[in-house]
Amino acid sequence: MKVFLLGLPVFLVSCGVVPQHTLRIGANLWPGYETLYLARELGYYKDKPIRLFDYPSGTEQVKAYRNREIDGAGLSIDQVLDLAATQANIKIIAVMDFSSGGDVILGQPEIKNVKALMGRRIGVESTALGAFLLARALEKNGLHPQDVQIVSLELADHEQAFRNREIDAVVTFGPARSRLLEEGATQIFDSSMIPGEIIDVLVVSDDAIARNPKAVQALVDGRFKALGYFERNPLLAAKLMAKRAQVRPAQLLDSFQKLKQPSLQENQALLSQKNANLALSINKLVDLMIKNRLIDKRVDPSALLDDQFVRASSSQASQ
Repeated sequence: MKVFLLGLPVFLVSCGVVPQHTLRIGANLWPGYETLYLARELGYYKDKPIRLFDYPSGTEQVKAYRNREIDGAGLSIDQVLDLAATQANIKIIAVMDFSSGGDVILGQPEIKNVKALMGRRIGVESTALGAFLLARALEKNGLHPQDVQIVSLELADHEQAFRNREIDAVVTFGPARSRLLEEGATQIFDSSMIPGEIIDVLVVSDDAIARNPKAVQALVDGRFKALGYFERNPLLAAKLMAKRAQVRPAQLLDSFQKLKQPSLQENQALLSQKNANLALSINKLVDLMIKNRLIDKRVDPSALLDDQFVRASSSQASQ
C-alpha cells in the first residue's frame, strides 16, 4: 500500500550493473523507510556493498524479491507474511515503524462512520495491507467484507475517483489523505484505532545473510545511526530526506507524527521476544489474514524474527 508523498508515481531507478555480492535493498516512498536513505545521504553506507532501489509500491517490491532482483526490502508485515507463507527464506532484521494514524479510511462527506459503508463502493489498493485495514475496520463495526463493494484502485487514482464520486470511501494515506480531508472528506477509521497492528519492517533473505552478513550488519548499523541523527536534528534530517521525497521538510516532519519508530533497544527486545508484543501482533495478523483468505497457511513469528543484527549493533548507533 505504501507509496508516499505528493501522490506522484515513483519508478524503479535504472539498475545498471550491480557488483556481485552487493546487498540490494528495495523500498518505496513511505516515511518509515526514509532513514535508510538518510543513512546513505549522511555517508553511513559509503564504501559499503549496499545499494538502495526505489519501487512504486510494496507489491512491486514483493515481486522483485520473489524474482531475486533484490535481497531485501522495507515491507509492511502483511506483505512479509504473504511471502513467508509461500517461501521460507525471509527474516525480519529490524522493525522500522508502527503506523499510528498514517493509514486511513475516508468517506464522502455524508458518510460519518464505518457502519454507513454497508453496500457502498470502497476504493482500495489490491494489497494485503489495504484489505487488512478495511477488514479490521469492518470487523470492529460488526460488518463483513461481503457487506461492501470493493473497487480495486491504484494509489495514483484514489483522489480523482473520490472527487468524481466513483467511490463512496477510500483506504489511503499520505498526501491523498491530507488533500481529501481538506476538501471535505470524513475520516472514519485510521490505524491508531488498531495500535501495533500495522507494522513496517526491514527484511532480508537467508541467502543474503549467509552470503554477506557484514553488509547486512552495516545496513542495520547505518539505519539506527541515521535514526539517532534524525531524533537529534529533525529539521536538518528532514531537509536531507525531503530532497528525495520532493516535498517540503515541514510536510515530511508532519508525516512522521503518524508513526512510531522503535529505537535500537526496543528493536532488540521486540525481535528477541523479550517484549512479546511484536510476536503477538504478528499472530493476530496471521489469524485475520487466514480468516479473510489473504494467506492459506499459518506462519510462525519465531521463524521470521532474527535479532542477531540489532543485538550486535553498537549502542552508539542510536545516539
